[in-house]
Amino acid sequence: MINLGQDEMAKYPFLADAGQYLKDKGFTLEQFSKDPDLKLIVDKAFHRIEVAANGQIYKSDLQGEQVSSDSVLPMEVFSFLIAVVLLKQSGMYTLIKRFALAEARRAEKFLEKDLASISNKSKEELSIKILSDLFSVNVKKINDNYVIPVSDYLTHSVHFHEREWKLVNRKVDDGYVYLSPHETVRLVRKELGNYINSKILSVNTPPIGGAFDQPVQKLVSMAKKFSTTTVITTEYPPCIKHAIEVLEKGENLPHSGRFMLATFLLSRGQTVQQIAPLFKNAPDYNEKITLYQLNHLAGESGSATKYSCPSCEKLKGQNLCYAIPQCDNIINPLQFGKKTVNA
Repeated sequence: MINLGQDEMAKYPFLADAGQYLKDKGFTLEQFSKDPDLKLIVDKAFHRIEVAANGQIYKSDLQGEQVSSDSVLPMEVFSFLIAVVLLKQSGMYTLIKRFALAEARRAEKFLEKDLASISNKSKEELSIKILSDLFSVNVKKINDNYVIPVSDYLTHSVHFHEREWKLVNRKVDDGYVYLSPHETVRLVRKELGNYINSKILSVNTPPIGGAFDQPVQKLVSMAKKFSTTTVITTEYPPCIKHAIEVLEKGENLPHSGRFMLATFLLSRGQTVQQIAPLFKNAPDYNEKITLYQLNHLAGESGSATKYSCPSCEKLKGQNLCYAIPQCDNIINPLQFGKKTVNA
C-alpha cells in the first residue's frame, strides 16, 4: 500500500482510492450532475479527456508540484475520478487508451522530478517505492547516479528498439545499469499506461441512470473522429497486417513499427494523405506531428530523402517479423507476394 499525502494524491490520483476519497468528502456521483458548483468538475473532467484524446498532457492546477489551496486537491482528484466514470459510461475504448497514456505521461513528469528531488528526500523515496511496488524496478542511488539491476533493465527495455536502449550502449557496472532520472521513469511509460488503463477498466461504477448522458454522448461523438476502418488486402505481408491490426485496436505501435508501416505503404505508391488516417487510433495520435513525420519519410520535407522500408533481417531484430510460409525467404516485406516464374 502506497500512502499518499495531499500533493501526491493530486499528482498520482490513479494510486489513491479515489472512490473512498469521494465518500470521505460526503459526495455522491449524482450530486456532480445536479449541483451547479460540482458541475464545474464534470466540465473539467471532460476537458481532461478531450486534452488526452488530442495527444496532449492535461495541465494541473498545482502550483509547481504542490496543492496551492484546499480547493485544488478535490478538483484534481475528482476530475480524474469523474473522467474515469464518463469513460466507463461511454464504453469508448479508444478514448480510454488515449486517456491512460496521457495520464501516464503526466505522472511520468512528476515521477521524474520527484526522483531527482535534491531538497526533498521523501519525494525521492516515494518515487522509488512507486517504481518498485508497481513495476518491480528496483532503483538504487549510487552517489549522484540512479542504477537498476541488469535483470530489471532487460525485462523493461524489451519494447525499446532504439539503439541507445541496447544494453551494450549503456553504462553497466557490478550488475547494475546506470540511468538518468528521465531514463529510469521512461523505462516504465508503457507499463504505467497499461496500469492506468487496467485500473479504469476494472472500476465498478454504481448505477447513476442518465446523470451524465450529455457528456457521455459528446464522448461517443468525439471517439468517432479517431476511428477508421481499414481494408487489408491479401497482398500485405504479415508484419504489415499485424501493425495495422495493432493500430486498429487502439494499441501503441512502437516507433520502429510505425516507420516500417509508413515506408512500406509509401513504397507501394500510397500518398501521405492516404496513410495518415491509419494512425488515428494510436493512443498518442497528433495529426500535425503525424503529417510532418510522414512527409519527412516521403522526402517531401527536410532533406528530401525518401526512406526505404526496412529489411526482414532488421525487422526480426526489432521483434516486428511475423513470418509465415508464404514469406518464402524474401529479404524485404516489399517482395511479399511476388513470385519468380521459371519459363
